[in-house]
Amino acid sequence: MLRGLYDWTISLARTPYALWALAAVAFIESSFFPIPPDVLMIPMIIARPSRAFLIAGVATIASVLGGMLGYFIGFALYDSVGVQILQFYGKEDYFAEFAVTYNSYGAWAVLVAGVTPFPYKVITIASGVTQLSLPVFIFASITARALRFFLVAALLWKFGEPIRDFIERRLGLMFILFCVLLLGGFALLGVL
Repeated sequence: MLRGLYDWTISLARTPYALWALAAVAFIESSFFPIPPDVLMIPMIIARPSRAFLIAGVATIASVLGGMLGYFIGFALYDSVGVQILQFYGKEDYFAEFAVTYNSYGAWAVLVAGVTPFPYKVITIASGVTQLSLPVFIFASITARALRFFLVAALLWKFGEPIRDFIERRLGLMFILFCVLLLGGFALLGVL
């Protein structure tokens, strides 16, 4: 099953719809979806390394736009939508305490969450709820997401074939590693 999913993702990366799919995943991941865009971005770059930086650019733009939706959810829809998303991640009680000191470190929180496995969507909603300066939020989001996606793109562009061979020979191990990193990000939040 895992091999089939990997092969399907690689084949999707070669279609004209791949960038649209990546944009959609990057957009919704920044505001409410739990799966990061790297799941699609990495195979896309491995399949077409010449487009690595275009792919990173699409992921960055879509992710920042999705982050603005998360900000809007926190700012305007917190009582009706934002609370439900935070309840899903088990963060509604912690969130009230967190919001009190958030703006002191808001730009740093956006930067850290935008680069690390920490669920970025929690920070986008928090930024809206606490009314972090929108220009500060946008600047920090662009910086963090571009750093993350362009760094991955540069590494895959430079070392793509050896990484592709490594991934294909050790697909099960790579999947386990990805899951550990993903679960580790959620564990940092106390969701698990």
